[in-house]
Amino acid sequence: MMRFHKACHRFSLSPLCLLSPPSASLLLPPKLSGFSTLRTHRCARVRRFSGNSFTTVMSSRPASRLRCLAPVCAEDGGGTSNGSVSASTTATEDDELALGTGYRLPPPEIRDIVDAPPVPALSFSPHRDKILFLKRRALPPLADLARPEEKLAGVRIDGYCNTRSRMSFYTGLGIHQLLPDGTLSPEKEITGIPDGGKINFVTWSNDGTHLAFSIRVDENGNSSKPIVWVADVETGVARPLFKSQDIYLNAIFESFVWIDNSTLLVSTIPSSRGDPPKKPLVPSGPKTLSNEKKNVVQVRTFQDLLKDEYDADLFDYYATSQLVLASLDGTVKEVGEPAVYTSLDPSTDHKYLLVASLYRPYSFIVPCGRFPKKVEVWTADGRFVRQLCDLPLAEDIPIASNSVRKGMRAINWRADKPSTLYWAETQDGGDAKVEVSPRDIVYMQSAEPLAGEEPEVLHKLDLRYGGISWCDDTLALIYESWYKTRRTRTWVISPGSNDVSPRILFDRSSEDVYSDPGSTMLRRTASGTYVIAKIKKENDEGTYVLLNGSGATPQGNIPFLDLFDINTGNKERIWESDKEKYFETVVALMSDQKEGDLRMEELKILTSKESKTENTQYSLQLWPDRKVQQITNFPHPYPQLASLQKEMIRYQRKDGVQLTATLYLPPGYDPLKEGPLPCLFWSYPGEFKSKEAAGQVRGSPNEFAGIGSTSALLWLARRFAILSGPTIPIIGEGDEEANDRYVEQLVASAEAAVEEVVRRGVAHPSKIAVGGHSYGAFMTANLLAHAPHLFSCGIARSGAYNRTLTPFGFQNEDRTLWEATNVYVEMSPFMSANKIKKPILLIHGEEDNNPGTLTMQSDRFFNALKGHGALCRLVVLPHESHGYSARESIMHVLWETDRWLQKYCVPNTSDGDTSPDQSKEGSDSADKVAAGTGGGNPEFGEHEDHSKLRRSLLW
Repeated sequence: MMRFHKACHRFSLSPLCLLSPPSASLLLPPKLSGFSTLRTHRCARVRRFSGNSFTTVMSSRPASRLRCLAPVCAEDGGGTSNGSVSASTTATEDDELALGTGYRLPPPEIRDIVDAPPVPALSFSPHRDKILFLKRRALPPLADLARPEEKLAGVRIDGYCNTRSRMSFYTGLGIHQLLPDGTLSPEKEITGIPDGGKINFVTWSNDGTHLAFSIRVDENGNSSKPIVWVADVETGVARPLFKSQDIYLNAIFESFVWIDNSTLLVSTIPSSRGDPPKKPLVPSGPKTLSNEKKNVVQVRTFQDLLKDEYDADLFDYYATSQLVLASLDGTVKEVGEPAVYTSLDPSTDHKYLLVASLYRPYSFIVPCGRFPKKVEVWTADGRFVRQLCDLPLAEDIPIASNSVRKGMRAINWRADKPSTLYWAETQDGGDAKVEVSPRDIVYMQSAEPLAGEEPEVLHKLDLRYGGISWCDDTLALIYESWYKTRRTRTWVISPGSNDVSPRILFDRSSEDVYSDPGSTMLRRTASGTYVIAKIKKENDEGTYVLLNGSGATPQGNIPFLDLFDINTGNKERIWESDKEKYFETVVALMSDQKEGDLRMEELKILTSKESKTENTQYSLQLWPDRKVQQITNFPHPYPQLASLQKEMIRYQRKDGVQLTATLYLPPGYDPLKEGPLPCLFWSYPGEFKSKEAAGQVRGSPNEFAGIGSTSALLWLARRFAILSGPTIPIIGEGDEEANDRYVEQLVASAEAAVEEVVRRGVAHPSKIAVGGHSYGAFMTANLLAHAPHLFSCGIARSGAYNRTLTPFGFQNEDRTLWEATNVYVEMSPFMSANKIKKPILLIHGEEDNNPGTLTMQSDRFFNALKGHGALCRLVVLPHESHGYSARESIMHVLWETDRWLQKYCVPNTSDGDTSPDQSKEGSDSADKVAAGTGGGNPEFGEHEDHSKLRRSLLW
């Protein structure tokens, strides 16, 4: 799909990396990101119900972390070849383990994979001649998450550090020179960093001669407030930026930006700030919310909101910054007044700044992203030029998809022009349900317009504006899309000429991955911005660009790079991934130091290469002879699974929809000797507007199996078959909404998937467990309620189970509870708790801040199950959020999951035992197990509705 790629999104930068956007560098995060971040120390709360017994166990002992971690390999059969529970473990012993008060460790074959040293992240210098290795630690201890935090306006704050809480960090920096033959020089370590220093916000100066970053050090068991440091790239020596040790970084919103090659604009804690405000012992009055004006205000179930004026004062205290201009020579100058600055963006020519800030009145029903906001233009030395907009509080943004805030939005600098701004303004009042043409108008204006000069209308759009890729005055691409119809369009415009009419370049469905032409590749300019790379062919006056595509086909993704004539639409494939063994992708354009068009014979690209069993390595490819220079040689992260078996399988749902899944089998698995295996089915549903799009193949059979710290693939080490991401499309064609037949399509997809693995003889029909995270947990509970014949047990992590608790929409559902009551009720497994008879394990973070998945969801679902005598277990992880971070928590989740599988999946013979020599008969039993043919959505551990938000109606 042709999409807008702002420079900061180009290289899949995880927010956990906490680096600046690669406007001055190219970051290559490792394929396995593996850690999250930082909060007194409690062990997991466990509620267990079976038959008539119910027990709650929670330890409050401040025991050491190592004391809480108790290996249970001897008890749970960790050393057995088939991963089953040891015969020496009695039912009584197992119950005692389950009701223990400490954190547990999974079997060593799982633990060793999770504890493997993480691969460093990579960042290329602006001139692409050096690579920075950013070294990481393994999983953080629970003590990091147990630090006190303030939950204010949708932001979680570590008050001691004055940063976002739970920040991950780097432990060291090393620079390698990229030599002409593609090899790397010996590492030059950045020295001078304090022992144990926690490194964040690593950025290159525009000329590549310096690095800037922040450092925190431990003080009496706490991390200090961050201090800005700089390092000379040539010498490798680092030092604090400020001579005074009392100037601290305020990293709640913006941290710092390079203004030029020797000056940074830093967001600091005001020197005049005193102690935090104290909460009044006696309230000044009741908390009152009023809607006497009868405004229609519908909001999602946001979490961590301001609760009262004290919270608002506390938010101001931590979020208010003083901006400081700091030069490498030690010169310091305060600019502007202290305020809640949320973004600082230098213009392309570094003469101006785009500065955004929040101000009161704040809201108690929406997070800070909707607070009143001012956007101003300043000169680079901090002089106020003009105010671009003053946006009021936005509590009333409709919940319908594609609804937006009123007024100016998406304000940015043109990447190809000095000091030129552009933005979009809605014409429908921000309400996607309003029919109007045009729907959005894109404007452009200089930073300091002449008196009376009005903004120039750049383009008018009938769909919702999605961004611009700039090239020069003759070429820019504007993107628009509409979720309800899945329509997406790309326009070609000539920004410098009113005589050239805009024209549509691509007009397609965003769901149709087979028709995706790819995204334009960008080159880095001398000023550090990114623009569309024009390619010049010898003796050819055409206007060529590079389209980098995923290459989706019925056989799987085959990424490509096309030379595309923007005027004629003709294309030439100049590079394509290997189809047989490897999966390769184009990561970035490396020959981008020069201004103007790039000559085809000088083309240089960075590619990645991997296979089912070989982990990702990076290489340079140079034209015209297509010479390949491999530049990394990372070791295999889990050699014990290096010979795992992987296959992308296709099958059909009973309504004719084509489905796919990735089937993983353990190393050395022989179906003739071992017979059908216990199987873990892990998925996540997706919504579609057409059967054809739902049936398209996504992903590649040759991709390396990335195994995260809570991945279902860990159970390959326990001799499970893993059905990963069986597609579960929920389709709503025409005027029908997808969720109108959610349960029906969910069950049909699962039936088809189970039928297929049983037919193949790799999965025992009565030993198939189902699991998922977030919306996948919602799926799991529904399948146990409505398709109990398919699965022996279920594992549901961080899910939402009662949709009446999210009455103003969830996931991609934008009808309210009152508009679609039956849909909300029928989709809620909470309402079908009386139907769930198979064992279900519920796991939830105690501090889940994801919209829609309050921890209360699992508490209430567990109580509903218990009230109907279901075999169930609830584990609540102290200090954990929607995803789990601490080593103690993750290891315990893995132990809980493994125990559940060994007890309720591996030995299960409820539907008749199928021995290894009866595996052929097992495939014939598919009719007993499934009536159709199934699916689900590939990504393990996706989050539920991060862009959709939470409600207040309680069941």
